[in-house]
Amino acid sequence: MKTTIITLFAFTLSLTLYSFVNPNSDTYSLTIKVKNLRNSKGVVQFALYNKDGSIPDEDYENYYKIVKGEIVNGSSSITFKNIPLGKYAVNILHDENKNGKIDKGLILPKEGIGFSNFQSIGLTNRPNFSKASFELKENKSISVKVIYM
Repeated sequence: MKTTIITLFAFTLSLTLYSFVNPNSDTYSLTIKVKNLRNSKGVVQFALYNKDGSIPDEDYENYYKIVKGEIVNGSSSITFKNIPLGKYAVNILHDENKNGKIDKGLILPKEGIGFSNFQSIGLTNRPNFSKASFELKENKSISVKVIYM
């Protein structure tokens, strides 16, 4: 009986220590790249979403994480670290005037936008979480096309 209790205590202690030593064992890195930006003005805003119904998000209120990346030679990339296993979607904004929002003409965006899994955007091909989402179950790198209207 005493041996069983000691063994159980040692096992519990080792699990607890493992979780402290390796806290990110179930998290991953997601690298997002954009290229062929029409200029190097401003920044690229990378918004990561993890809930159905969260995009489109014109006012950037429903994101899980958001980061602004520097533009170098018409390209930009960032890496989100410590992201849990799950379903995610990416929304990109080439924020040329650095105001953090999508500037529009009459209806269409003046600045470049993009979504994971989208090569074009239109009335019959509108982005939503279901279409833009992908599974993150390992470290991953994706490219997102920025579309100018």
